[in-house]
Amino acid sequence: MIGQAIADGFLTGAIIALGAIGVSLSLQILRFANFSHSELLTWGAYIAVTFVSFATAGVSVGPLSFGWQLLAATAFAAAGTALLAILVDWLVFGPLRNRGANHLTLVFASFGAALILRNLVLLIWGPEARYYTNELQIAVEVFPDVRMLPDQIFVLALAFAIVLALHLFLRFSRLGMAMRAMAESPALARICGVEIGKVIRWTWILSGALAAMAGVFSGLTVQLRPEMGFNLLLPLFTAAILGGGGSLIGAVIGGLAVGLAENLSVLVIPAGYKAAVPFLLLLAVLFLRPQGLFGAAERS
Repeated sequence: MIGQAIADGFLTGAIIALGAIGVSLSLQILRFANFSHSELLTWGAYIAVTFVSFATAGVSVGPLSFGWQLLAATAFAAAGTALLAILVDWLVFGPLRNRGANHLTLVFASFGAALILRNLVLLIWGPEARYYTNELQIAVEVFPDVRMLPDQIFVLALAFAIVLALHLFLRFSRLGMAMRAMAESPALARICGVEIGKVIRWTWILSGALAAMAGVFSGLTVQLRPEMGFNLLLPLFTAAILGGGGSLIGAVIGGLAVGLAENLSVLVIPAGYKAAVPFLLLLAVLFLRPQGLFGAAERS
C-alpha cells in the first residue's frame, strides 16, 4: 500500500515539477510571483483537447490509450500556450515593467490575469469535464504490489526526459547561460551585453510550454476541468519555494516532495484533506527554511 502511494506520488510530483519550473523562472528572472501561471496549465490542456477533437481518428500506440494525435496536440499546445504567455506579458506585465511598477503591483496584476484566463476557459469550452480518450486500460505491475497504467508510466518517463532536456539547455546553450546570468543579477547581465528583452521573452516561452505539458499530463491522468489549474496553484508554489525559488533541480525535487506528501498523507488522514497538505508543507518551509532547500540564506 505504501509502495503504491509512493508510485502515485512520483507521478503527481513529476507533473507538479513541470509547472513549478515555470514558477521558479518567474520568481528568479522576472522577479515576481506570477499567480496566473497555473491558468496556463489549464489553457494548455484545453488547447490540446481541441486539437485532438479535430484530428482524424488513429490507432493507439502500443499499450497506450492514445495515438499520434495527442503527441502532436501536446506540441501544438506547448506552442500555443507559449504564444499566450507572451501575449499576456505584452498586454499586462510589459507595460507595467516599462512604467517601473514594483513587484507587488505585478503580483496583483497576475491575479487579475488569472481571473480573466480562467473565465475565458469557461466561456470558450464550458464547465463540463472533458477527456482526451475514452479507451480503457489495464494497470500493469511495475514493482511488487505496485501497479500503474501504461499512460501513467509514459507521462512519468516523458516528464523526466523534458526536465533533463531543459537542464541541458540551461546549462550549455548561450541563451540558457544568459537566462542564468539574468537570474543571478539583472544589472550585471545588462552590463555584460545580455539582451534583457530576449531573455524575458524566452522565459515566458519556456514557462508557457512547460505549463502546457503539465496541463496535458495532468488531464491525461485524470480529467480536464476549468478549475484544474487553480487547484494546482498551491502545489506549484509550494514546490517552487521548497526548492529555493529559482533552482531547476530544486523545483523538481520540490515537486516530487509535494506529490509524495500528498499521496502518502491519505494513508493516515481522509482523502478529502489531501488538498491541505501542500499548505501545511508551505508553512513548514517558510518557518524552518524560508530560502528553500537549494536557496542561499539572505545576509543582513
